[in-house]
Amino acid sequence: MITAWTIFEIMGIVAFAVSGALTGIQKRLDVFGVLVLAITTAIGGGILRDVVIGNTPPLTFRDPTFFIISSLVTLVVFFTYRWLEQYKNTIQVFDAIGLGAFTATSAKLALQHNLDSLFIVTTISVITGIGGSVIRDVIVKEIPYVFRQEVYAITTIMGAMTFYYSQMYLDGPLPLYLSFLITTGLRLCCIKYGWNFPVLGAAEKTIPIEQEPEHE
Repeated sequence: MITAWTIFEIMGIVAFAVSGALTGIQKRLDVFGVLVLAITTAIGGGILRDVVIGNTPPLTFRDPTFFIISSLVTLVVFFTYRWLEQYKNTIQVFDAIGLGAFTATSAKLALQHNLDSLFIVTTISVITGIGGSVIRDVIVKEIPYVFRQEVYAITTIMGAMTFYYSQMYLDGPLPLYLSFLITTGLRLCCIKYGWNFPVLGAAEKTIPIEQEPEHE
């Protein structure tokens, strides 16, 4: 049965796949290259998470739903990428929702596999949230975008911490949804208000070196 949570995750997969596909198109890859890049972006973080926590073979290989969705999205993007540019903001909202869903799910999976320290739970969530995009950028020989501009890790860490502490006091799905709301809300604020980490040296001005006067 399709639940609201499943829909949130699908929205995230769609957004991640679109991001990977657009990167591949910008790098002038062929349709297979674009497909590989999109799928890697969409499910790469989840595969890394499953390997780290010992959930093997990774869920993607046991249930290829997300793989199929990523492939279909890629084919659509390949032929409509110019038209998609006008929906950039909508894709970013999908991305935020997906990030929230994957953060909460990954934190829960970590605890289910008896990885119950705060550090491990947050690390697993971060791996899931940014893993795919980091792999994507490494493949195309770029410094990962999340290291240069986007505030992904902090929003994921906050969401994972929310889940970790709230599950000590709240029963049922409430910790899951609190984590989702915190992560998604922070990510949307970053998008809306342009919150980014400062880049060292970006504001520095070049100081001219004074030349010695010429001797006559």
